[in-house]
Amino acid sequence: MFQAGDKVLITSCDDDPRAVGKTGTVIDQVPPGPLTQGRWTVTGISWLIAPVLCHTHELRKQ
Repeated sequence: MFQAGDKVLITSCDDDPRAVGKTGTVIDQVPPGPLTQGRWTVTGISWLIAPVLCHTHELRKQ
């Protein structure tokens, strides 16, 4: 489980494959629900990559 502010490594990402191998920050204050289809919002990846939505299995805490 992740919390807002956690630094994560994106190991895979169906939302944007360019984010794979990069690190970002989880911004969700609560666990993801139906609106995001159970995916976490990760930002701060790169100035070229907008925030992405990733499933728990696609992320690893840094």
